[in-house]
Amino acid sequence: MVKHKTRIIFYGGVNEIGGNKILLQDRDTKVFFDFGMSFTLKKQFYSPPFLSPRSERSLQELGVLPKIRGIYKFDEKVPEVDAVFISHAHMDHSAYLSFINRKIQVYCGETTQIILHAQSEMRRADLEFNVSGISFKSFRTGKKIVVDNLEVEPIHVDHSVPGAYGFVVHTSNGAVVYTGDFRVHGAKPEMTQDLVEKAKKADPVAVVTEATNMTGASISSEEEVENKLDHIVKQADGIVLADFAYTDVDRLNSFYRIAKKNGRCLAVSLKQAYLMSALQSDKGLSIPNLNDKSVLIFRKSKKKYEKWENQIIEKYSNKIVDVFEASKRQCKTVLAMSFYDLEELVEIKPEAGSCYILSASEPFNEEMEIDFEKLTNWLRHYGLPQYHAHVSGHIMPLQLKAILKEVNATTIFPIHTENAELFTRFMRDLKSQTVLVEKSRGYTI
Repeated sequence: MVKHKTRIIFYGGVNEIGGNKILLQDRDTKVFFDFGMSFTLKKQFYSPPFLSPRSERSLQELGVLPKIRGIYKFDEKVPEVDAVFISHAHMDHSAYLSFINRKIQVYCGETTQIILHAQSEMRRADLEFNVSGISFKSFRTGKKIVVDNLEVEPIHVDHSVPGAYGFVVHTSNGAVVYTGDFRVHGAKPEMTQDLVEKAKKADPVAVVTEATNMTGASISSEEEVENKLDHIVKQADGIVLADFAYTDVDRLNSFYRIAKKNGRCLAVSLKQAYLMSALQSDKGLSIPNLNDKSVLIFRKSKKKYEKWENQIIEKYSNKIVDVFEASKRQCKTVLAMSFYDLEELVEIKPEAGSCYILSASEPFNEEMEIDFEKLTNWLRHYGLPQYHAHVSGHIMPLQLKAILKEVNATTIFPIHTENAELFTRFMRDLKSQTVLVEKSRGYTI
């Protein structure tokens, strides 16, 4: 009996956090799992908006976009890839769908499809994120997708964006598990446990796992963070500024509940309101309703608004507040505000007893440190103390080790990490063999 080769090639996510692009080839079938932007590589050469990539050629020249045959819409070749599966909507896993040949089928979760379409409508059409022309095929847990001789089984996981999935892929040489980004300390650990149970049952020959938090792991749960937020907001006399990812539904829900509990309104950005409006159609999600009396929509000060912004302003005209209204009701407001909104503080004029809560990842590179320094300068100027209350979207090392021991795959491929060697030493007593991944190299399983 002829044994067919199954190979995995990693075109991204190697020695970096994000940028995942994983090609699985079984017989003549080629399927990619994720096709994300590498922020690490991009920042080595570009500084948007003044130094930005102008073409696919420049991105390929610098290695930001890998040179792969038969996948891109700009190379005018017949597609050699049969499908792309997206694990979740974060840009480091999905943004480079922009370059995919529109004849290639793209699969993603129903929630991910909603988020990607909403983000596409909110962003000006640009080189690096444009999903127009893609005909998505969506799925939910329990659906099995057959691509030629591969059977792909998506299983939901808990992450810091809704609609995240891992995959069990049934190949001619056994099952391959791809975890995507996942955790067990979030709001829905039972979803991640579903993936673990399916993976264990499949008796996999390989697991491709994220290993983000090998250093600086911070143990906290959604419940603990919500309690911290309550403690902070309860003591604040002025406005509470909340900086969190607008796609982080768990954090949105936490701030909403805490604002309501303390007799305040949560004022979300137009961007977050647009996404919330889009996600109302997702029956599997629980998010605040924009018509709720405890929800307001903050309109930034600018001369011209985009089409999608005007849609929200017109649809929810009675919910819109500007800087002047926010300034008048400071002790009654939790205002969602990003680093790029700090100019609004000039008109808001935060009162004594106000504060700022960072509920996102801490700075981890030089560029973010510079932004962090500017943030501190703004907060210092207005007498705003800074609190940090956050739950990582990624699994912690000891929890990850316990899961990998339970799944007991023949081989483990760690990606989405800057500490693969540390991971390998940490996992050295497992029965599974850990392979230090090299970029663009093929591995036979």
